[in-house]
Amino acid sequence: MNSLRNYYYLRAVVSFSWVALVVLFAQLGVPFAFSATLMVLYPAWDAAANFLDAQRSGGLRANPGQRLNAATSTATAVALVAALITHGTAGGVLVFGIWALLAGLFQLWVGISRRKLGGQAFMMLSGAQSALAGVFMVIKSFDQEPSIVGLAPYAAFGGLYFLLAALRLTFRTVRT
Repeated sequence: MNSLRNYYYLRAVVSFSWVALVVLFAQLGVPFAFSATLMVLYPAWDAAANFLDAQRSGGLRANPGQRLNAATSTATAVALVAALITHGTAGGVLVFGIWALLAGLFQLWVGISRRKLGGQAFMMLSGAQSALAGVFMVIKSFDQEPSIVGLAPYAAFGGLYFLLAALRLTFRTVRT
């Protein structure tokens, strides 16, 4: 239980840090390469985090939702590189949106399968919201000038849900 709680805290910190960097870079007007790197790093981190969580929960074989999420996030990081090179930010936002949709569905699946552990309502809500945000991002990718800043609320809400789940597990542990 402590491992899951700490994992959720780590996910929250990484998400909030990513949002802070995106907003800071946008204000500084940094070159495209910096924002593109941030865009690729987010799903790459998600893949690593899902792998780490699965390893602590019986391995990838025992956790098909995390296995699929890790594989999808890895493929997304690679696809983002290609999309950003060939179609710029618009291509990146499109790929990121498709990934958010898929990752949200996988997160919902994992949350449902773990509901007996507690703190999963936030993960299920996060998964559903991620899927809906993914649809919105895909639509936004066809705007005149989509921006990575438009992805920050997605990561911020994800961080918030991870934080709430961690706090739920913290206070549940304290009461018992």
